[in-house]
Amino acid sequence: MVLLGAFVNAVCIVFGTLLGRALRNIPDKMKETVLQGIGIAIIALGLQMGFESSNFVIVIISLVFGTVLGEWWDLDRLLNNTGKFIERKLGTKENQGSLAQGFVTATLIFVIGAMGVIGSLESGLTGEHKILYSKGVIDGFTSIVLASTLGIGVLLSAVPVFVYQGFIALFATQIKTIVPEDALDLFVGEMTATGGLMIVAIGLNLLGLMKVRVANMLPGILVTAVIVTVLYQMGFV
Repeated sequence: MVLLGAFVNAVCIVFGTLLGRALRNIPDKMKETVLQGIGIAIIALGLQMGFESSNFVIVIISLVFGTVLGEWWDLDRLLNNTGKFIERKLGTKENQGSLAQGFVTATLIFVIGAMGVIGSLESGLTGEHKILYSKGVIDGFTSIVLASTLGIGVLLSAVPVFVYQGFIALFATQIKTIVPEDALDLFVGEMTATGGLMIVAIGLNLLGLMKVRVANMLPGILVTAVIVTVLYQMGFV
């Protein structure tokens, strides 16, 4: 089953979130300290991912033009409105800001990075799912911690994780045929680095040091794909 790895990854996030919500009644002081610890860890993760870039100019251009697109489309407002809609449907007592924060934070952490892309290609090309199984375990434990402080919005990240990884797995053969290996390797590295800086911004938000509309930076991933394509067509890859 081609989608098994993506499905298991999503299920791990769901179970991790539910377990994390069972631990939500920890004292506020402890919850605050845990959230700060998560923020510091997320910043460290984002910086580590940022160093995956082989050409940081690509990352800068992707973030700049991606943010322009995101602000134009106002993705942050759209996400908050979606959170408010889901909140009404579920009858949850959480405010839409918390729901959206949990969703955005978890989605960026779980989706961006080489492991998801490589694991999905492995699933589609060989029928093996070891990489996505491993990623599912990591995401599951991460979702426990995130959900205990950021709320049920973390659970919603299972949907884009499944769709994203499932799409790559289903079209893995076509992707391998159409996209040259050098171009794919460059895209994975630059996408990881660009997403890493977004994750740094999330960590700064959690620590209360800044208020960055991270959702409006998401189109930067699309810009990265365009830049890599142009560079390859021009013979620079």
